[in-house]
Amino acid sequence: MSRRAKLTVLAATGSLLGLSAGARHLLQRQAQTARRLIGKPLGENAPMADRTWKKNYGDRIELLMLGDSIAAGLGAERPKETLGARLARGVAKRSHRSVRLTTGARVGSESSMLSAQLDGLPQAYRPDVAVIVVGGNDVTHRVPVSESVQHLSLVIERLRRLGAVVVVGTCPDLGALRPVPQPLRTLGSRASRQLAQAQREAAEAGGAHVVSLAHAVGPFFITNPEEMFSLDRFHPSALGYKRTAKAMLPTILAALEGENRGTPRASPAVQGSRLH
Repeated sequence: MSRRAKLTVLAATGSLLGLSAGARHLLQRQAQTARRLIGKPLGENAPMADRTWKKNYGDRIELLMLGDSIAAGLGAERPKETLGARLARGVAKRSHRSVRLTTGARVGSESSMLSAQLDGLPQAYRPDVAVIVVGGNDVTHRVPVSESVQHLSLVIERLRRLGAVVVVGTCPDLGALRPVPQPLRTLGSRASRQLAQAQREAAEAGGAHVVSLAHAVGPFFITNPEEMFSLDRFHPSALGYKRTAKAMLPTILAALEGENRGTPRASPAVQGSRLH
């Protein structure tokens, strides 16, 4: 996700909620102050983790990551600490099959960019499972919820036509971003939860599986921000990605198992899966 966009555009969200000019000015000043304090210690490029994990297992699974900076892994210090790499290793260990990770996700992406990420892959590429994490930038850029979920639904449909099972991690709760002062943080929390609910409904309607990141990992980021966030206090740390991967892995495994059995949908299972 883009830190600058989060802070400046969340302030503008106040106008949509009928705030007075004075209140909007307060939010804008809060955003400017937070932006100066945070800076950009991580840059804009996530570690490149694309490779075949546990190659010696054979019977390879193709794992595709689409979405924004969380899906790309910004905030991780090493490739193996990114969300994609942790999921690839987790799936490989539990299935005893090698997993080739392909990352189409890009830092700063909105839902409208998902199709372009898919278009950028080789024409012959066919993922077995696609993981989508997106939404934070849609909130900060004030993209209408209906427009965001329309783009999400479109890419889910395309992925399903390619034969992939799809797992969507819904928009995280932006209220966990402590550097963003109140009431700006509350506005972001409200908007991100509204989008997450709409994403859930759209994803399930399209035959995708869903993990609510706000519910599954949000409390850890709220209660342990020093450990769960990276240096910029916006993106997950290595531990934050480990916790996120642990929350998503059971649903990914259940989705793959259900597909192998010819079942259209599978309920999340295998709680307590371990990642190393």
